[in-house]
Amino acid sequence: MKWIKTILCISFLICSPALWSQYKFSGYVENDTKDNTIYLSLIEDYRKMSGIYPEQIIQKVYPDSTGYFVFIENNLPSQNRIYRIHTENCFEEDKEAIHFNGICLNSKEILFIAKNEDTISLPFTIEEEVFCEVVSTNERSNTFLKVDSIIENMRYAFSSYRSEANRKVNSKKWFNTLQEYGKNQNEPLTELYIYSFLSNKSNNLYTYYLQDLKQNTYYDALLDRLKNKYPNSPYVQQYNTELAADKFSVEITSKETSSYWLWIIISLLILSGLLNVFQFQKLRKHKNSYLLTEKKLTQQERKILDLILQDKTNKEIASLLFLSVSTIKTHINNLYKKIDAESRDELKTLYKNK
Repeated sequence: MKWIKTILCISFLICSPALWSQYKFSGYVENDTKDNTIYLSLIEDYRKMSGIYPEQIIQKVYPDSTGYFVFIENNLPSQNRIYRIHTENCFEEDKEAIHFNGICLNSKEILFIAKNEDTISLPFTIEEEVFCEVVSTNERSNTFLKVDSIIENMRYAFSSYRSEANRKVNSKKWFNTLQEYGKNQNEPLTELYIYSFLSNKSNNLYTYYLQDLKQNTYYDALLDRLKNKYPNSPYVQQYNTELAADKFSVEITSKETSSYWLWIIISLLILSGLLNVFQFQKLRKHKNSYLLTEKKLTQQERKILDLILQDKTNKEIASLLFLSVSTIKTHINNLYKKIDAESRDELKTLYKNK
């Protein structure tokens, strides 16, 4: 009877999910940080992927004398989630002030995708760097590092020529490159990591993101992929809310821009109409004034006015009226003063439009 109980106990232990579904995240830190705490964080807000947020920390360990550390438990979600492991060189009493807004300049961190049964190793690289390589049983764990590599290439392309033309051309290219890479991974969390970068308001690409959002169906398709693969995750709700807000912002901006230009056009048309009315009234007023003034002209001035309107020169007018040229000039000056004209051309224009 005892041996049956023993077999049952062994069978239970062998089949126990707690035994076989545990995760193991291990790695090494440098000698100058091996006395510090190593933190494991579960990230459910993708806007807080980089930085130190105490509310995200789920476990902490201390490295051994060689710098080796390991997290072993079985309490993680069974589906993929985003995790961060970080270490820092901050004194405990300084952390609250230093970690304001999640910023810690003395920390080193790495982001990766994992689930409860994964085994992940973070070894030293050939250059003895920490948190720069992910070895995992989950083939999606290291996709963030590959995305970071693409982003670095993008930054280099932008920095080569800092012109607006170069930014426009390269924005379309790199948006497409990053989005296509994300889709090919068949992992919406990788796409979410890319989206969090492209849609960051502090990013120089944010303006292009809003333009892309207006015409690219990629963002709605990503929402569908997230809903299908992680229907109850906080990522879906956050992404859905942000996407709706950004679309609303784009729509309002477009309407405001259209309305803005519409009002400018209407204002210009109204202004143009008012100017035309003003000019017409002014011209009409002047004509009436000239007609009234014309009655005050002497007989000689009226003859000279008629000859000016016939395009006669001063010499020709003097010859026709048997007067000297200087006398004609005197009459013309008096004529200008009475009609309030400054030149022959103005006089002709007024009387031709009568």
